[in-house]
Amino acid sequence: MNSGGSRVERLVLAGCLVAGIAGAWQLGFGGRRWEPAPPQDHTRRDEYHFLRMEYKDMRWTRRGAGFPGWWRQDWPEADAHFTQGIQRLTRIHVGEPRHLPLLDDRIFEYPWLYATQTGYWDLTEAEKKRLREYLLRGGFLVTDDFHGPQEWEIFAETMRGVLPEAPILEIEEGHPLLRVMYDIEERVPIPGLRHLREGPGGTITVQMQYGPPRWRAMHDSKGHLVVAINYNMDVGDAWEHADMPEYPEAMTALAYRFGLNYIIYAMTH
Repeated sequence: MNSGGSRVERLVLAGCLVAGIAGAWQLGFGGRRWEPAPPQDHTRRDEYHFLRMEYKDMRWTRRGAGFPGWWRQDWPEADAHFTQGIQRLTRIHVGEPRHLPLLDDRIFEYPWLYATQTGYWDLTEAEKKRLREYLLRGGFLVTDDFHGPQEWEIFAETMRGVLPEAPILEIEEGHPLLRVMYDIEERVPIPGLRHLREGPGGTITVQMQYGPPRWRAMHDSKGHLVVAINYNMDVGDAWEHADMPEYPEAMTALAYRFGLNYIIYAMTH
């Protein structure tokens, strides 16, 4: 390896530096303060909006005063890129991405909800009750980017409080979800950018601390899938870095196919 490092390593380092600068801006270094996103226009009535769940972090996972929260991981790029993909690949009339807390009554206007870093969320009993109501009224939840047994237990314990009657099951071959828009056969890992390494001859390899990737689900009393679980993977990163040549195409393509199947399933079941 030369003294400048590989191209991927330089890109990752640059990304870290950018994130650090952004974090310094948000955390108030240099006399500046983090500002929330501008107000959202919830008056438009498009067929579909990517809706991201806002939540408070577990206390031990917080990264200092002013940190806006793990719910914003990969935001807004992942949401925007995936929304563009929906517009290109389907006939769904797509609006701009949005985000809401569970206790906002407007959440019932959106049939599809995305929550990232769900090994770090800390839902109150009121939020668990609201999430249960949302799912039983026909909502669909996608959870993403959590890894390892400790984060799994936090997630699973929360969902036991939301849908105690619904076991968490593997999405097996033949499940209708896998045949809605795309026929999905492969289950390659979907890594975060931090998991990529450049190997011999410029090949990109994946080194993830936890594995294998698991696609799991929870169903309502009628057998409809209402919670899609992306465990030991980072689908949001695959959406976010879809235009980055170094991110493996096969992994981005799988992330988009699963995401689009989730949406079509949610809107037709």
